[in-house]
Amino acid sequence: MSASDAAAVTREVSSPRPLDAATTLRIIGRGPRDHAVRLDGRLLWYVARTPDGGVTCLIEQVDEHRVSVQLWGLGAEWQAEHVRELLGDTDGATELPHLHDVVRMAHRRFPGLRVPRTRRVFDAIVPAVLEQKVVGVDALASRRRLLAWLGEPAPGPAPEGMLVPPIPREWELLPSWQWHRAGVDPNRSRAIMRAAAHAARLEETVQMDRSAAYARLQAVPGIGPWTAAETAKVALGDTDAVSVGDYHLGRFVVWALTGAMDGDDEQMLELLEPYRPMRQLVIRLLELTVSMPRRGPRASRVDHRRH
Repeated sequence: MSASDAAAVTREVSSPRPLDAATTLRIIGRGPRDHAVRLDGRLLWYVARTPDGGVTCLIEQVDEHRVSVQLWGLGAEWQAEHVRELLGDTDGATELPHLHDVVRMAHRRFPGLRVPRTRRVFDAIVPAVLEQKVVGVDALASRRRLLAWLGEPAPGPAPEGMLVPPIPREWELLPSWQWHRAGVDPNRSRAIMRAAAHAARLEETVQMDRSAAYARLQAVPGIGPWTAAETAKVALGDTDAVSVGDYHLGRFVVWALTGAMDGDDEQMLELLEPYRPMRQLVIRLLELTVSMPRRGPRASRVDHRRH
C-alpha cells in the first residue's frame, strides 16, 4: 500500500502563526530509526497508541501556516480530533520576550516551533524513565529492544519498523529476565511497571492543572521532578516544563545565555524565570540553535545486561 492510497481520515490544519510540524514533533522521536516519528523530506510520519487503538499519521507541510494530515488505523478518528494539540497549535500565543539575543535569533530562525501535546501520558513516561541516569545511546538501545519484542506494526502505509507501543498491561507483565536482557536495571523497570499499574490515573493528568498534574505524576515511586517534566513537555504540552536535575541542561542553558561554562540548575532557573510560561519553548529554541563545546566529564556507560 502506498502513501498515496486513500486514507481513512484526512485533516488540514491552518494557523495564523507559523507552524513547523517537523521541528515541533522532533522532540517525540529518538533518532532516524525511531518507532514513532520519522522525517522524509517534507513528509513526517507519526505513530502512536490512542485510547481507541493504533494510529499512523502522515503529515505534510503545505506552507508556513498549513499542514495536511492523513490518518490510518483504529485510532484515526481520535487522533484527528486532537491533531491541533499534537502539532502544538493550542500552545497559546504568549509573546516571547527577547531578553537575550540568542533567543531572539533562534525564534526568528524557527518561528513555527511549538510545544506538542500528545495526550499519551504513559507512553511518554516509558522513554523518560529509560533515560534516567544513563547515557542516551544506551537508553535508546533498551527502548528499541523492548519495542521490538512488545510493539505491533503500525497501521496503514507506515515505513517499515514503525511500531505502535504496547498497552500498559504488557509492560506490567514483562518478566525481570527480559528487562535485564534489554539492559534495563531493576530501579527503572520497577518504575515503569508501577506507572503501568496506575496508567489510568496518570492519563487523567491531561485534564488537570499543571501543579496537580505534576503532583500526581510524582506520586508514583520512581517518577521524580525530572521524569515528570520530561513527560509533561510531550504528553501534556507544558510550555513551561524545565527538566531540573538533568545531567547537562543547567550547564547548557547558562552557557547559551551567558557564556559561562560552570552553570547549574539554580542559575538556569534564574535566567529562565522572565520567560514564564514559555520556558520549555525557550529551551527547545536553544537546543535547536546552540552547540556547547564539550568540556568536563561525560556520563559513564553501564551495561546492565552484565550485572
